[in-house]
Amino acid sequence: MVNSRRFRLQNIIDDYNRESLAIEIDTSLPALRVIRTLEQLIERRTKPARIRVDDGPEFISDRLQQWCDNKQIRLQFIQPGKPMQNGFVERNNGCLRKELLMLICFTA
Repeated sequence: MVNSRRFRLQNIIDDYNRESLAIEIDTSLPALRVIRTLEQLIERRTKPARIRVDDGPEFISDRLQQWCDNKQIRLQFIQPGKPMQNGFVERNNGCLRKELLMLICFTA
């Protein structure tokens, strides 16, 4: 951002058809925010059998694990340092950064 603050993006993509389902943007994305976004998606679509995530702090939280257990959703982690195990999301992140975020000055 213009004031040098960082922001985070949470991209939720359907692995099967490569459809972008949601993008959450904020300076912080705690587990409760992730859960809220997932709840909204489940209301609009169907419940996934599993969710593949990296090892970010919002994804390794006990709250997200409990929520997944209650919803009978398997939380599948990629191996640390192996972003290509989630390659389509990483490619999407790169394109989004290059084609949109690097062209716009954001203010808080």
